[in-house]
Amino acid sequence: MVAGPRLGAVGQGPSDSDVSVTWTRTTAVSRSTPTLQVVVNPLLRAGTTAHDGAFAALKAIHAKYVRYVPWFPYPRLVVPELDSPTGAATHWDFSLIDPMTRDFMEAAGGEPTVMNFSTIPAWMFRTDKPVAYAPDADALNWDYVQGTELRDPSCRELGDYFARLVGWYVNGGFNDENGRVHTSGLHYKFPIWEVLNEVDFEHHTTAEQYAQRYDAIVEAIRRVSPATKFMGLGLGAPSDNGAMIEYFLDPAHHKPGIPLDYVSYHFYATPAQGEGPDTWQFTFFSQADGFLNTVRYAELIRRRLSPSTKTDTDEIGSILPGDPGALSGPPPSIPGRYWNAAGALFAYVYANLAAQGIDIVGESQLVGYPGQFPSVTMIDWRNGRPNARYWVLKLLVDHFHPGDRLVATSVKGGGDVFAQGFVTPAGRTLLLVNRRNRTVDVGLPADGGTAEIVDEGTGENAPRESRPVDQTLPLAPFAVATVSWR
Repeated sequence: MVAGPRLGAVGQGPSDSDVSVTWTRTTAVSRSTPTLQVVVNPLLRAGTTAHDGAFAALKAIHAKYVRYVPWFPYPRLVVPELDSPTGAATHWDFSLIDPMTRDFMEAAGGEPTVMNFSTIPAWMFRTDKPVAYAPDADALNWDYVQGTELRDPSCRELGDYFARLVGWYVNGGFNDENGRVHTSGLHYKFPIWEVLNEVDFEHHTTAEQYAQRYDAIVEAIRRVSPATKFMGLGLGAPSDNGAMIEYFLDPAHHKPGIPLDYVSYHFYATPAQGEGPDTWQFTFFSQADGFLNTVRYAELIRRRLSPSTKTDTDEIGSILPGDPGALSGPPPSIPGRYWNAAGALFAYVYANLAAQGIDIVGESQLVGYPGQFPSVTMIDWRNGRPNARYWVLKLLVDHFHPGDRLVATSVKGGGDVFAQGFVTPAGRTLLLVNRRNRTVDVGLPADGGTAEIVDEGTGENAPRESRPVDQTLPLAPFAVATVSWR
């Protein structure tokens, strides 16, 4: 326990925030795995500035349940059947898709993944005219997602498409619509398949439409990959779509035997135009608190309707105003401290979701760049080096796991610092997050700990180790630290 102000390092005076921990009082047992998502885009192709560094960083982090999302703005990189089949020919082509998928699976290192080829071919929808796609595989196609009604309302065509796609990767190939055999030679394991992405935005999908499409896709994939579990919704705005969560999680709205293994949804802090670090310190965390309230509401629904369903918050991050549009072209003006603020936000959300019993907490995303959400990246697109967002995630992955005990923790001295004590198999670890755009001296509950710190000073480098002086640890603006007593 800590009582009263502590003396800081020489010349720093009393601590600003004193942390008290009752290591014997368990408040929750964590079920949470910290992880990330990898969104397919041209910088993940071999030979780019980011490719080697990005996949090396993914391999080094040893994260479980990494989400892989071939996403619609690059149709040629994510849709293997871009043109509608006819009785005379089909148009399956994985030549641009396989190289990145192979790199991803190799970097995942055999850990379980969440696969989500989220883009439905545009020709499957009723549209006024055929939806065009750019011949340049690297060109952005923000208008590729069109239509709301499938041309086959039974959803059989939709399910068969995803069954063939999965069969290509797990069974070495498939028979196409005309019975022709396509051989890949690939035999990956897909432990979890997430069905579509941000369906509240993409194709403006209704709850009824989604349930029907989910059932058709799950039913078809299970025929070719019986061991796969399934994840649903991937909502972009869960706070606006409680009714959709309720509809999806009600087994009565699905065919008999259709599993509801996981439900998923997203959160991005979105500051207003003109805000900087002095306002991010409030905006990011107040918006995070709003999301945490949304999670509590969603969990009430889940526990009532489908208590065996697990939860994956598989896109957590922040997006700066004008991103991606206004930041295309020259390297965007993103201050270095932003990466620390965004990392602090994720650490704060992770710890609070662990307290709520959320199963998977995923940071978004491995690689972004000008034109494709640069403020969401964990890798510097110019040199392939990880930024502070990556290093914060690695700190969490290295220290915290399901089964850890969260213990009673309090902070005296205002809301500048967030703290949470964990008892892990390795010992006692305190997670600290400086939520303010200024240095804060933190009084620790004991001497002798080893701190690992990510702050503006560590930049694109790994966390540095530090030995707190006089039971006090200075935290730079938006720093994230662990203090461990083994």
